[in-house]
Order: sequence, then C-alpha cells, then structure tokens
Amino acid sequence: MRKTMEVVGLGILAVLFWITYSALNGPEKLPNRIPTHFDISGQPNAWGPPGFLWFLPLVAIGLYLLMTVLGSIRFRRYNLPVAVTESNLPFIQEQTSVMVTWIKCEMLCLFAYLQWSIIQSARTSQFRLSPLLIPVFLVVIFSTVGWHLAAIIRGAKARIDSSDPMMNIGKY
Repeated sequence: MRKTMEVVGLGILAVLFWITYSALNGPEKLPNRIPTHFDISGQPNAWGPPGFLWFLPLVAIGLYLLMTVLGSIRFRRYNLPVAVTESNLPFIQEQTSVMVTWIKCEMLCLFAYLQWSIIQSARTSQFRLSPLLIPVFLVVIFSTVGWHLAAIIRGAKARIDSSDPMMNIGKY
C-alpha cells in the first residue's frame, strides 16, 4: 500500500510541475501580473510575475523530500497512548510511514489544486479561491491522522496481547 501511495504522490508531483510548465510555456499566455497570495475569504492580496508560479512546485518538492526522509527514519520512541514494545515496534513504524505517505499525497493534491486555481484565476480575471479550501484540507489531514492513529493503537495493543504468553493463560 505504501509503495502504491508513493507512486501516486510522485504522479501528483509530476502533474504539479506539468501544470506550471504548460501555464508558463503553453499557447495561452498569462498576464504580466498574477495573484500570488489569497486572504481568508479567498480574495487575492498579493500579486507577482508569472515566473512566481515555480515557487509552489519547489516548495512542494522540498516538503515531499523532507517528509520522505522523516517517514523513512525508524524511530524507536513514539508518543502514543499504547506501550511500544519490541513486538509491536515494526507494526508502529510501518503504519507511521503509511500515514506520512498519505499526508504527502494530500498535501500535493492541495498544492496542485492551488496552482491550477491561481492559473485559472489569472486567465479568467476572476480572482477568487473558495473560502472552504483550508477548512476542508484541515478536516482531510486530521481525519487521516485520526484514522491511522486509531489503527496504530488497535494494532499495537493486539500485538502486545498476542506476544505476551501470560496474557493468553485461561483463553483455551
């Protein structure tokens, strides 16, 4: 599952770069001034040249690489409401890596959507982002963390119970 999500993440990153490249080098030229930042209501409050569009893909690749490195480090200590033991540590490490991979994909989807929205608003002169974008994104991220955290806790507890022979006395 994790490797599939890594491929999906790289595909989204490629789409982000393709969106940017085609907007800057395609047949439809962008205006000399494009929105580069939006306020909480979705209205642009900063403007810049079209070349500024490369900023978002560069930030995306930087965050992607940082999260990939952090997700691949095998920590031995976790702050979880379940005991981390030798029997459940590999499970916790794998599930944490899967969670980080999902969050990377969600982050890249947000960046691709933002880039597409900036380009479309520059081309149509209708400068506005949906004010629901950030709340929806936060719900998605926190749901992903909550879902995986619950799975980690359940799986870690099950591995503690099944590995301790004293816990199985009287179950037969």
